[in-house]
Amino acid sequence: MKHAERKMQFLFALRSKGVTDARVLSAMEEIDRGHFVKGLFENRTYEDMPLPIACGQTISQPSVVGLMTQALKVQPRDKVLEVGTGSGYQAAILSQLARRVYTVDRFSRLVREASAVFRKLDLSNVTAFTADGSHGLPDQAPFDRIIVTAAAEDTPGPLLAQLKIGGIMVLPVGQGQTVQTLIKVVRTETGYDYDEIRPVRFVPLLEGLGKE
Repeated sequence: MKHAERKMQFLFALRSKGVTDARVLSAMEEIDRGHFVKGLFENRTYEDMPLPIACGQTISQPSVVGLMTQALKVQPRDKVLEVGTGSGYQAAILSQLARRVYTVDRFSRLVREASAVFRKLDLSNVTAFTADGSHGLPDQAPFDRIIVTAAAEDTPGPLLAQLKIGGIMVLPVGQGQTVQTLIKVVRTETGYDYDEIRPVRFVPLLEGLGKE
């Protein structure tokens, strides 16, 4: 199948799963997932499924990336924090929508490899750090938007504290690998509003730096 045809099918699959925001679809058309999928799974790049990457992590399925990005409602002037760089695919999508993207991962290998792809694609508004993402990035806070691509048992307090008033955070929460829910948190003048989006499955959010 020709590349253009595969891309059409890819975008059609995203729409059919509920990704309808024009800016998000345009970003996902612009950023080719193929840059972030290596080795054995390259031929499955455009399928709507999670795929294994280094360090025992995964690249999320495109429809989940799209739905999380859509729920985040990123504006062109926003400063965004991503917790869980992984392959770098989600951060690259965000780079098309936000003014600045900071992304952190506990595995230095993933940060190195993702940074190399960001340079290759000339995504100069993305900065990746090796850090314990459960603590966020206090030096750069506060953030307009925060996205977490690993599941915590509860919404991490340090991340809530680094969200601007009016800011939005999207993350999976839940116990273990089985029951997780994607939620959207909006910080208000008086506290936080929570909305459930859909059931999901993500790797767990772990404290500390990863052993490679």
